[in-house]
Amino acid sequence: MRIRATVAALTGALALSALAVPAAHAAGTAPVPDHSDAAKVLDAGQSAGTNAARTGRTGTSGTPYALNATFSNVVVNKGKAIVAGTSKKVNVPVSFTLTHGSDVDVTADDFFAGVDLYRGTSYADADYELSSDDPAVCTVSSATVTKCTETIVIAPADDLLNEDAGTWKADAFAVAFNGQDPTGTDLDMSKVGVAEKDGFAAPHLQRYSKLTVNASPEPVKKGKTLTVTGTLSRANWDTGAYAGYTVQSVKLQFKKKGSSSYSTLKTIKSGSKGALRTTVKASADGTFRYSFAGTSTTPAVNSSGDFVDVK
Repeated sequence: MRIRATVAALTGALALSALAVPAAHAAGTAPVPDHSDAAKVLDAGQSAGTNAARTGRTGTSGTPYALNATFSNVVVNKGKAIVAGTSKKVNVPVSFTLTHGSDVDVTADDFFAGVDLYRGTSYADADYELSSDDPAVCTVSSATVTKCTETIVIAPADDLLNEDAGTWKADAFAVAFNGQDPTGTDLDMSKVGVAEKDGFAAPHLQRYSKLTVNASPEPVKKGKTLTVTGTLSRANWDTGAYAGYTVQSVKLQFKKKGSSSYSTLKTIKSGSKGALRTTVKASADGTFRYSFAGTSTTPAVNSSGDFVDVK
C-alpha cells in the first residue's frame, strides 16, 4: 500500500478512514485496529520516540504515552534489493524483534506492530510510504521479547512511480490501544501507548531490467565480421510498460565452445531506446551475450546466450 506524505501529514487520509466503521464494531464488538488506526496514533503522539502532536480527528483527546518497547533486528526482504516489474505484485517479507516491558500485552487483539518502508530523510518527513494493511504476526519468545514478521505487498501499477527507485528506509512501530476503540469518536489518546523508531536500513527499490542479444550472420566464416545487437530496457512505473535504458555501460561477452565461463570482449554504451550494437571478428564457435552490472535503481542482468557457428 502506497501513501503520500506519511505520518507527519496523514491526518487527511486518516480522517476518511475514520468514516468507515467495521462490521464487528457495528455488531457491538471492539474492532481490530488496522494500519490507518495505528498511523493515526503515531501522528498524534508527542511522547519520547513519537512525532509531533497532531490528532487530526474530531473527538480524540490527549497524547499517547510512550510504550515501553524497543526494536532491533529489522530485516527487509532478507537484505536483498526489492525488484519490481510493471504488473506482478511483489511480496516483501519483513522481520523484527520487539523488546518490551512485561506489562505490555503483545497478544491483545488491539495491539498493533509493524514496519513501514519510506523514502525521505525521516519517517515524519517522508515523501512516500509502503506498508502492510495487516499487523505483523508476533510470536512471544519470553516475557519481554517477541519475534515479529509481516509481508508488505507492492502492486507496481498502484504503488510505484519511477521516482521511487533508489534508497528507502524502514520505520518500526507498535501501538497498544488498551481497550480504546480505534474508530470511535471518543478515543482517548492518553490511554494509548505507542513506540516508534525510524532510520532502519532497507534494501534499494529497483526497476526490473531486461537485456537481449543477437549475433549475425549465422553461421559465419572465420575472420568475417559479426554484428551483435541487443536492447537494455527496464520497467517504467509511470507508464506500466518497459522502456529503453540509455547511456549505460554494457559488456559484450563471449564463451568459447567447450568453456564454462564468459570473457569480456568490449564495453559499449546503450543508445537510443536502450539499443546496443557493435561488431567483432568471428574467431571460433561460441556464445555471445550482453552483461549489465546494474545501478542503484536498476538490477544487474545478463542476456541469454546466442551461439554462433564459425565455419
